[in-house]
Amino acid sequence: MTTPDGGLPASATESGSAVIRVLSYNIRSMRDDNAALARVIRACAPDLVLIQEAPRFFRWRKAAARLAAATDLVILGGGATAAGPMLLCSLRATVEQTEDVLLPLTPGLHRRGFATAVVRIGGARIGVLSAHLSLQEAERYEQTGALLDRLAGMGVDHAIAGGDLNERPDGRGFRRLAGALQDCWEVAPWGGEFTSTPADPHQRIDAIFATAGVEVLGCGVPLGLAAPADLRTATDHLPVLAALRVPGA
Repeated sequence: MTTPDGGLPASATESGSAVIRVLSYNIRSMRDDNAALARVIRACAPDLVLIQEAPRFFRWRKAAARLAAATDLVILGGGATAAGPMLLCSLRATVEQTEDVLLPLTPGLHRRGFATAVVRIGGARIGVLSAHLSLQEAERYEQTGALLDRLAGMGVDHAIAGGDLNERPDGRGFRRLAGALQDCWEVAPWGGEFTSTPADPHQRIDAIFATAGVEVLGCGVPLGLAAPADLRTATDHLPVLAALRVPGA
């Protein structure tokens, strides 16, 4: 296995499995330095990008299309139709299905949703989910249950979920997810740990999770890949990048 990026494996198709790179990134509706944002994403060479806070309002589809074009990726789904989460993918992915899911609205709070898809990459069949959970603790905990139910109902043996959890690892919702799924940073830490804030990283509130059977080869903030200045100016979160080996279907 080649490891050109500080020990993180590159994407590869193997006999009976596929190595994929998955990036989770809150992009703050592309309100910051979009050129830096594109450079960060390209530097990570992802097969799948799980975005939170994608553009949701005026001409949001055009903004999403610009980001996809700038990063040599294509839009899988999500955006305003999922209340912010969005999925991008490389041309390695063959898309089986996509679905945007709106979660129950709590009066006075922001609407939340999931962007989901089932894709095939190098013989592996993978469920994918991007989420941006509530700022309110009780609602956030309910949403973690909805996330696990959605993964269980996707009809796949292997799935990946990631996003902005708005909660640290000792939080009730985070612990619920980590109890049912592999917390990729905890399994195989690589790069940096803390995702907030870029100017003063001090907490891990963004994460990538994988179901049992997916081998986590490395996961963390790609400090050695993207330029430090780009990481600071692209948005108000640091991204999480994981290299995963997924068995073939």
